Amino acid sequence: MTKFIIYILLLVSVCSLEAVSASTVKQGVVIEKVPGVLSPRERVEPINKILKYRLDHLLPKLMQESDLDMWLVINREYGEDALFYTLVPEPTFAARRTTLLVFVKEGDSVERFSVSRYPIKGFYETRWKGGTVEEQWGRLAEIIEDYDPEKIGINVSQEWAVADGLTQGLYKRLNRALPQKYQQRLVSAEDLVIRWFETRTKPELKVYPQIVKVARGVIAEAFSDQVITPGVTTDQDVSWYIRERFEELGLKPWFQPYVTVQRQGDDNRKDSPFFGKSDRTIQPGDIIHTDVGICYLKLCTDTQEMGYVARFGEYSVPQGLTKALAEGNQWQDILTGQFKLGRSGNEILKATQEESNQQGIFSSTYTHPLGFVGHAVGPTIGMWDNQGPTPIKGDWPLYKNTAYAIEGNVKVELPEWDNQLIQIMLEQSALYDGERVIYLGGRQTEWHFIR
Repeated sequence: MTKFIIYILLLVSVCSLEAVSASTVKQGVVIEKVPGVLSPRERVEPINKILKYRLDHLLPKLMQESDLDMWLVINREYGEDALFYTLVPEPTFAARRTTLLVFVKEGDSVERFSVSRYPIKGFYETRWKGGTVEEQWGRLAEIIEDYDPEKIGINVSQEWAVADGLTQGLYKRLNRALPQKYQQRLVSAEDLVIRWFETRTKPELKVYPQIVKVARGVIAEAFSDQVITPGVTTDQDVSWYIRERFEELGLKPWFQPYVTVQRQGDDNRKDSPFFGKSDRTIQPGDIIHTDVGICYLKLCTDTQEMGYVARFGEYSVPQGLTKALAEGNQWQDILTGQFKLGRSGNEILKATQEESNQQGIFSSTYTHPLGFVGHAVGPTIGMWDNQGPTPIKGDWPLYKNTAYAIEGNVKVELPEWDNQLIQIMLEQSALYDGERVIYLGGRQTEWHFIR
């Protein structure tokens, strides 16, 4: 019963964190608690239900769109690619020798099975009775001849890593096993793989806000006087608090969290890509920033937020900082307002830059897709070291039900620091539903205030 209750709580809609963040800022203490996290055992059921929904409802549509008759996903133990783990249920730790997954388009549905020594029960029953490796590949060839597909998708790609998982050795082995006419029918499954990675389904959207809220909740803990003692705590202390807090929750970050410190007197130049330094002891009056990413229930987040450490006798955030964060939110609104179905990442970037310039905002945009991995596939909307256009990846069009890290920064003069330039770096996980961008778990609209 406890497991059922936790699962139901996980699936309910999540109220925005913005109101909680506001009360946290005003009182200077953490009110919001990090949401409960399922144990590894309890995660199996929701993960597998989501996977089954994706295979039954999403994959047939994507195979139709990509015009593939058959799709082969081939992996060897200890050489698995990221795609493999998005297609197999929990708990699956490896491909077990060589796992040959086969997907066949059958009208409006997709038939799926494996040609492997070990079946994956409930998802991929095997069509091979066992034997030598040569017999396994021979059986795959027989099945392909039986179905006689015109286009056989394999995972090879020049530009997209997640669509390039078929190794050179396995590619050669596949060709040796197939008659020449089927060798000539092998085509890249690139479009299918990208769409599989980037598309979010209804069951995923029920849990994604909660996942984001976990990440934001840990940041709220870290950017508080529960963790930071000015004059004592270093940025590294805060970084490791975030990392160890996630580990305590049974969640693995997909990169090491980091914290930077901006301080009055820093030589911040407008042409520098990033402000803030590491390896500092946090002092009163400092601006702090963190970048955090976790994956939970096979969905990843990417979050950057800002904090301010009060000086002695300071009971609110300086007005200049409030205006600076509002300008950062204004840039976010400009960016998300450019999301239009079918637009490329480069088109969205250009429109954002033009509108920001018209409004007098000095911004940099480097937004990327989110999903099964943190730096996911789909339309790249600028890069921190390439403000466009971005070839190939920036040309990918915008589809509905895709998730993004709304990431970038603005540079603003701070009156309280003698008009020294400061940088507001923001990143929040969001979904584009085909009409609007919705923040998954809210966004930062007020400062984390440490006093």
